[in-house]
Amino acid sequence: MDDRELRRILESTRRVAVLGMHDAPIKAAFYVPEYLHRVGYEVYGVNPKLAGRRMFSHEVVATLAELPEAVDMIDVFRRSELLPGHLDEILAMAVRPAVVWLQLGVRNDRVAQRLRAEGIEVVQDRCTLADHQRLGLRARSAP
Repeated sequence: MDDRELRRILESTRRVAVLGMHDAPIKAAFYVPEYLHRVGYEVYGVNPKLAGRRMFSHEVVATLAELPEAVDMIDVFRRSELLPGHLDEILAMAVRPAVVWLQLGVRNDRVAQRLRAEGIEVVQDRCTLADHQRLGLRARSAP
């Protein structure tokens, strides 16, 4: 995926579900969503171990099906081999996201192919924080 496409995705996204959100500040699954929240994205955490906790202005939910609103992007912080277990959950969403972004080190070509076949864009093995900064994108006002 080229920089023009990455820029379009990051600029058009407003709401992000973070699959695999973490509560430890030293973990990427915490500081990346924290950054996204800080620069104006609406961030919803998804992690059964943190369900019910309030993080980044929203209550963390256990599953994607429990999200209170439709999201534009799912930002995935799960190991590559666990992605097939989330495929049906993503495809069962009442309003599917436009993009599934697999964080740095996360890649599964079969899952990506299936999502693309269903009309969902996929970014693999890239960091939303790093790309946002590298592309010089500005913070947006709150939604």
